[in-house]
Amino acid sequence: MSTFTLAARDSATMLRRNLLHARRYPSLTLNLLLTPVMLLLLFVYIFGNTMSAGIGGGDRSAYIAYLVPGILLMTIGSTVIGAAVSVSTDMSEGIIARFRTMAIHRGSVLVGHVVGGVLQSVASVVLVGAVAVAIGFRSTDATALEWLAAFGLLVLFALALTWIAVGMGMASPNAEAAGNSAMPLILLPLISSAFTPVDAMPGWFQPIAQYQPFTPAIETLRGLLLGSGIGYNGWLAVAWCLALTALGYFWSTSTFNRDPK
Repeated sequence: MSTFTLAARDSATMLRRNLLHARRYPSLTLNLLLTPVMLLLLFVYIFGNTMSAGIGGGDRSAYIAYLVPGILLMTIGSTVIGAAVSVSTDMSEGIIARFRTMAIHRGSVLVGHVVGGVLQSVASVVLVGAVAVAIGFRSTDATALEWLAAFGLLVLFALALTWIAVGMGMASPNAEAAGNSAMPLILLPLISSAFTPVDAMPGWFQPIAQYQPFTPAIETLRGLLLGSGIGYNGWLAVAWCLALTALGYFWSTSTFNRDPK
C-alpha cells in the first residue's frame, strides 16, 4: 500500500471518528451555532431600522443584505471553537498519546480533526444562511460563478480558522482553556465591518478594523453576493487565509510531533 493510500485511509477513519463524536454530542455545536443566529435576529429586528440609516439604506432589508456576509463568517469563527475543544479533549484524555504509538499515518489524526471542522463549519453556514433567507436576505444580482467564488472563500476561510483552532486545542491544557483561547475567533468579527462600515469608526481604530482577517473576507463576500466593489479586499482575504492556514498547520504539526514530556 502506498503512503498516499495509507494516509487517505487513516484520515478517513479519523474523520469518521470525529463526526461520530460530533453527532453524539450535538449540544456543543448547537450552542456555538446559536451565537451568530441570535446576533442576526438581534441586529435585524431590534437594531435594523436604526443601523440601516448608518449605511445609507432606507429600510431594514438594506441592513439584512449588509449584515448577512459578516454573520456567515462569524458562524465559521464560532463553529471552529468546537474543533479546539475536541482536540484539547483528545490531548487531555491521552488518546493522542495512544495514536502516536499506533501504526497509523501520523498526519491523519490532525487531518481528521481539520476536515471534520471544515465540514461542520460549512453545514453551520448553510443553516445560518437558510435563516437569513427566511428573514429576507436576497442575492439576485450574483452570477453562478460569483456564488461559486463565495462558497470557495467560505471553505478557504473555514480551513484557515480550523487549523488555527486545532493549534489552540493542542496547546491548551484542557477543554475549558481551549474554548477560552479560541474566543477571539468570535470577538474579532465584532470589531470588523460585519455590523457597521469601517468609515463610521473612530479614525485611530479604522486601520485595526480594516486590516484584520475578517474585514477583507466580509467585504469580498459582499462584493460577490451583492455586486458591490471588491477592490484589493479579495487578494487580502486570500492572503490572510493562506497565512493563517500555514501558521495553524505548522503550529499544530510541531505540537503533535513534539515528544510528550
